[in-house]
Amino acid sequence: MDRQAAMSEQAQRLRNWQPEHRFLIGIDSDGCVFDTMEIKHRECFIPNTIRHWGLQPVARYAREAAEFVNLYSRWRGINRWPALVKVLDLLRERPEVQRRNAHIPPVNMLRIFIQQSRHPLSNAGLRAFALEHPGNGELETALAWTTSVDDTIAATVKGVPPFMAARDCLAALHGHADLIVASATPTPALEREWQEHDLARFVRFICGQEIGTKGEILGLAAAGKYPTDHILMIGDAPGDRQAAEAVGALFYPITPGDEERSWERLTAEALPRFFAGTYAGGYAASLIAEFEHRLPDQPPWSR
Repeated sequence: MDRQAAMSEQAQRLRNWQPEHRFLIGIDSDGCVFDTMEIKHRECFIPNTIRHWGLQPVARYAREAAEFVNLYSRWRGINRWPALVKVLDLLRERPEVQRRNAHIPPVNMLRIFIQQSRHPLSNAGLRAFALEHPGNGELETALAWTTSVDDTIAATVKGVPPFMAARDCLAALHGHADLIVASATPTPALEREWQEHDLARFVRFICGQEIGTKGEILGLAAAGKYPTDHILMIGDAPGDRQAAEAVGALFYPITPGDEERSWERLTAEALPRFFAGTYAGGYAASLIAEFEHRLPDQPPWSR
């Protein structure tokens, strides 16, 4: 059974919805609307990664690798499972780690889980995959890790407001385009944050990892309902741009470290161009080039 056959009820509703406006805008959440990336990774993901995967002997280097992958590189914002594999791979290759003879888990079963197409890359998807491989210690560790991460996020990440310019932009957009949240974060966490800060009323759907990738979410929402130049993805990571490209949509970058100005520019410049049909081309390319320059693919310790 592939992901399409296993589509959730929410995904079916997303696929079957009818547009209320001529334009569709997908919006990422963590690091894009909410300034939550650093607290989630530094206080929630990284301590649990060190604890569950036995990285205490190289904790310093594990932190550096995890921060690079998830905050400061072209992998920023990717799904937690390939992000974890990338962190462990970078750690395994680092000379300082090798000199300590530290054991870095090869996570071969997680690689198979990521590559398979039967289950989505979500907690529920991993549970279903683990049922097909009973007694696998690596998958048991992965389930304990992801559950602990979510519990830590629920207990820790509270009261973190959206970027003020993002709130203003969403309020202005409401009533002019169909807005959806398209994120790799679990849906319950998204709903909690968007409701806590009274932003859920601006969007028609809040879509997390349970539905699929961001590209799959956009594809389900668009599904022949909008011309491709009437679809825009707003995000803070290269994966958001790739999700837009997967469905032929346009992409607007929220630049890490310059989020407020990015949202202000979106409201003042980019959205008028988008609605007028003049966003694509040189203007969009210049924004994306500036954005990608901020997110390298080589960690600082290997340059």
